[in-house]
Amino acid sequence: MKAIRPLARTLLRDQAYASIRDAIVAGEIEPGAVVRDAELAERLGLSRAPVREAFARLVDEGLLESKPQSYTRVTRVDAAEVRDAAAVVGAMHELVTRVAVPRLFAADIETMRAANARFAAAVAAGDVDEALHADDDLHDVLVRVSGNRAAAATAARYTPLIRRLERRRFGEGGTCRSANLHDRLIEACAAGDVDQAVDITAEIWRGLAELADSD
Repeated sequence: MKAIRPLARTLLRDQAYASIRDAIVAGEIEPGAVVRDAELAERLGLSRAPVREAFARLVDEGLLESKPQSYTRVTRVDAAEVRDAAAVVGAMHELVTRVAVPRLFAADIETMRAANARFAAAVAAGDVDEALHADDDLHDVLVRVSGNRAAAATAARYTPLIRRLERRRFGEGGTCRSANLHDRLIEACAAGDVDQAVDITAEIWRGLAELADSD
């Protein structure tokens, strides 16, 4: 039966990974908290196997740390790791921006403008979830248009390390990045100014590295 393929295990593993990752990034599972596969499997309605696979991936990505036969726990927010992650993610965004800008259509620019309007409104309202979603939507236009899957995958891997610090700072009364920087990026994209768009992208990610330095 060709329609019956071993997809469920992979999908469950990915779903477990995404759910646990998002809970860690959102602070629902706090830094230093011990996590247990049996407990999370029950909460997610899964068997322990996909949760264990998710744990292994999260350890590899720096959100969990594990001592065999002892514990698995959420890592603390580490400024050096956030700086390193911001450097890598920023480089990927500079790369996709350089490729994407000449390929953008008017509809892409409008999508970016709408995302930035949502971002600014969310920041004003103190809605960190919506602010970060809108920020992702804005930058994802450039990632998508570039078509660089390797850059997209690399950015996706390291962005959660940065998001944890962004969320904490936002909760302390700070602002997540700047709608003004986004406006400047969008105008450079609309004008087809590749170098300016790349420079502004670099400025955005330098700001996140500096956020880690001030932690």
